[in-house]
This record gives sequence, C-alpha cells and structure tokens, in this order.
Amino acid sequence: MFNLPIFPESPAIKENQSPNTGSFFRWLTIEQRGLIFCASSFLVSVPVFIQAPLVRLNPWFTLILTLGWVAWGWQLSQNQKTRLWGDLLFGFSWSWFAGAIYWGWLRWEPLYHLPIEAIGLPFVLFCLKKRWLMIGNLFYLGSLLGTFITDIYFYLTDLIPAWRQLMQSDPNLVKPIFQQALNQMQTVWGISWAVVLVNILLACGFLALQGQRNYWYAFAGAVLSTLFVDSLFWIVACLA
Repeated sequence: MFNLPIFPESPAIKENQSPNTGSFFRWLTIEQRGLIFCASSFLVSVPVFIQAPLVRLNPWFTLILTLGWVAWGWQLSQNQKTRLWGDLLFGFSWSWFAGAIYWGWLRWEPLYHLPIEAIGLPFVLFCLKKRWLMIGNLFYLGSLLGTFITDIYFYLTDLIPAWRQLMQSDPNLVKPIFQQALNQMQTVWGISWAVVLVNILLACGFLALQGQRNYWYAFAGAVLSTLFVDSLFWIVACLA
C-alpha cells in the first residue's frame, strides 16, 4: 500500500560517534544535497529541451506520459535508498503535467501560462502543511517561482505580443519577431527590470542554499536554473 513519504532528514551525527564517523556523515550529507541541487537544475531544463519538441509532435502522448513520471516516482519512493528521488519526481510530474496542457493546447495565449503552471499549487500547499513529499513540493514551488518571475518580465517589457506571434508564425519567419523582442529587452526599461528580477531569483536561490534541509536544495536548484534557461532564450534571440 502506498503511503506519501514524510521525507527523512539528513542523517544525524550522534554524540557517541567518532570524529571520523561524523566527518563521513557530513560528507555524505553535502554530497546528497549537491546531487539534489543538480537533479533539480536538470529537471527544470527537461520541459524546455525534451517536452517542448515532444508536445508539438504528440500532445496527448506527452500528457499521458505524466502517469509514467508518477509511477516511476511511486516505485522509487518504496525503497529507502531511492525515496528522495521518488519524492523529487512527484514534484516534477506536476511541472510536466502543466507544461503538457499549456504547450499542447494553449500556447497561443500567454495569459493562460501562469494559471496552468500553478495547477498543482493547492495540492502542493496541502502536502507542505502535512510535511509530505517535501523535496518534490519545494522543487515545484521553485520552478513555479522561476516561471512567475519570467512571465512578469514579459509583461513589464511588453513582450506578450511577440510571444503570441512566435506561437503562430512559421518557424522560418521568426527572425524579425526575435529582433523586435531583443530591441525591447535592450532598452533602459528592459535592462533595469532584468537586473531587478535576476537579483530576486539569485537572492531566493542563495538564501535557500543556506538552509540545512535537503528540500531547500531542490528549491534552490529549480530557482537558479531558471536563470540558465532564460539566458538560453536570450542567446537564441541574439543569434536570430
């Protein structure tokens, strides 16, 4: 029978342990947090590089694939050694599910983006209150925060019309749209807001890294990797 895991904290160092044993547990904890951070960063990029092309080819298959992520997460969560990865996949499945819905059927309307991405928020907040699936839920919140900040930038710099045009244009005819968007981003207004919002993401990410729990590293990985993904879009616009 499946039980939602209350994620175990990092191994505690008992007083009667030798210094060498304590050092080993500290190293194990640091390594585990680093892996969680890297895995969270990678999972944020998956919707961009894997889901986006896949959903254009077959949106229904992409949507149904959510069940595969959930099943894999459930399987991993049943083993103590892999429970944290199952936890993380549960949170990722919400991001995948929302992305499949939006990019599959609603990508032409930017106003629907954030509400659809937040589709799992009520469930996640409920789980956080119960302290269930902490790593996955904090990953989802970090990813959602990154999405929120990115969308806010689009609104503030009036890039929403360019978004609509890109979704409706032939891929061979997007160069003028990218150039127009880049011109708006390179104004004093666009640069100023980019600096402000980037610093907000950096502050949230680095503050989370000060936490002493594994799940904060999942949150930090999701938030900070947003900067990497957004930078790629900026590079594409520059090269267009």
